[in-house]
Amino acid sequence: MDFTYVDYCQYLLNSQTNYTITNLANHLQDISHDTINRYLRIANLNYLDLWRNVKEEIVTDKQGYRIFDDTVINQKFSDQIEIVRTAL
Repeated sequence: MDFTYVDYCQYLLNSQTNYTITNLANHLQDISHDTINRYLRIANLNYLDLWRNVKEEIVTDKQGYRIFDDTVINQKFSDQIEIVRTAL
C-alpha cells in the first residue's frame, strides 16, 4: 500500500487530538512512521493540497469555527490574539 497526500489530508481532517505521524502510523496497517516521514519530506504539501481534499467535507455554520494550527510551541498568550476563540 502506498501512502498519498489524500491519506494524510484525511488523517488531519479526522484526527481530534493527536496529529503526529507516529499516531497516524499506529492506525495504518503496513505503513510505518518512516514511510510517512519520508513521504512528507519529499511531497512538499501546502494548505491548498489539504483544502482540495477536505472542502467538500466542511459544513459551515455561523456559530462554528474550524481552526488549523500546525504550531507546536507554547501558546500561553493565544488568548490575547483577537481572532482566537476558546472551545467551551
